[in-house]
Amino acid sequence: MRRPILESQIAALSKETIPMHMPGHKRNLRPSPSLPYELDLTEIEGADDLHDAGGILKDAMERASLLWGSDRTWFLVGGSTCGVLAGIRAAVPFGAEIIAARNCHRSVYHAIELGGCKAHWIIPEPVRRAGICGEITAAQVRSAIRKHPESAAVVLTSPTYEGVISDIRAIADICHSAKIPLIVDEAHGAHLGLYEEGGFPDGSIRCGADLVVQSLHKTLPSMTQTALLHLQGNLIEPGEVERQLGIFETSSPSYPLMISIDSCTELLNERGPALFEAWKSRLDRFYEEARQLRCIKVWMPENAKERALRKGSRRPQKAVVRDRSKILISFQRAGLTGTAGAKLLRERYGIETEMASGANVLAMTGCGDLDDSLRILSEALADLDRNLSLPEPGEENPGSAGVIGPMGIPQVHAACDILTAVNSPWEEVPVKEAVNRICAEYLYAYPPGIPILAPGEYIRREHIARMKKSAGNGNRIHRTHSRSEETIACLAE
Repeated sequence: MRRPILESQIAALSKETIPMHMPGHKRNLRPSPSLPYELDLTEIEGADDLHDAGGILKDAMERASLLWGSDRTWFLVGGSTCGVLAGIRAAVPFGAEIIAARNCHRSVYHAIELGGCKAHWIIPEPVRRAGICGEITAAQVRSAIRKHPESAAVVLTSPTYEGVISDIRAIADICHSAKIPLIVDEAHGAHLGLYEEGGFPDGSIRCGADLVVQSLHKTLPSMTQTALLHLQGNLIEPGEVERQLGIFETSSPSYPLMISIDSCTELLNERGPALFEAWKSRLDRFYEEARQLRCIKVWMPENAKERALRKGSRRPQKAVVRDRSKILISFQRAGLTGTAGAKLLRERYGIETEMASGANVLAMTGCGDLDDSLRILSEALADLDRNLSLPEPGEENPGSAGVIGPMGIPQVHAACDILTAVNSPWEEVPVKEAVNRICAEYLYAYPPGIPILAPGEYIRREHIARMKKSAGNGNRIHRTHSRSEETIACLAE
């Protein structure tokens, strides 16, 4: 397997030059011997500059662009967050209007804040039976554009943390008919559509989105913090994307991280179909075995609809298409919260899952899993299922109270834009007295980091109820100003 960036670094090391340049460890002091200090070089002779690539990095990014099918691709060493910030700021002028899904990651909110934008939110319908946010529909996007035709961009997350995939092909058509670019936070979907052998639907670039941000490390064999920004079409200026990346991405990018991105690309080029075929086989076997569970429910992927979407067909109305690599496990029928279920998996079987929220546990798979990994998870769920019992009729079921967002995401009413709110005087107010006040901080449940309230929005009783429910389900409520669970930062009156 060729790894050009790694090979260039090894060649530079072979010259045995005296390193009178950064970094300060000089490849000699190694506080953590297991770390690759010898590869941690800077933009020395023979290397390349990520922000003005003209050599090995330019070639590596072109190989990634070819693999994912974009016009241009940039390496990101600051995670998808860096790409989301740069992408939105590149597409949306300061003070402009923007249409965005309410269930976006907080990095989208931060980009809106920094750009002084007026946000028009699209609220995803809840998938009540699963207790998760559903897709953003093409009809919702069409309606939002009709109401706000001056919007500079539409921003969505697909797939979501739980794997829900929106119909990006239909949404892109609607956006483009209005000459509005579509930006997709596809942090959890770098694997989508790469190889038919995996059985996954197409990714957002192949479905027509203009700018797509992907985290390689979430499902593919690459190190944490590695990501890609893809661009296609002519609705977003490539030069402005590069300028914004120069603002939001470090000027001293890590070569070990860039080596990781390039090595991931080369591995996929060389062994991708075989790796994805094995991944599909493991998932097929797991889901088939999970059908036997009685008290625990594993949400099955919509196979027929996934096949239709993969072939470019329009999905049946109200179908929920999920990324089958995300295993969503519900303990609701067993009367357990997701937190309790995750604890059982960890303490009894040594399985550490991605997230527990409501009655659900999320287990993430990747092409680096071993056959044994999914087999052990399957056997653990079967063993738990044998030892759990269904609640008697009428018996209180704590899991049912712990479903994520059973009433959906509360409607949003903003008094001002986020930037105005964060630059205004504020005060801490007891929660009971905060209803109908204007929020001065971000309040979001983690995981997955989606704000319940953003600065400038009116606080309603349903927001307070949502925070209490999330906290009761084991989620941490992160606050950017208030220092107590009993208070909320509000704009000063």
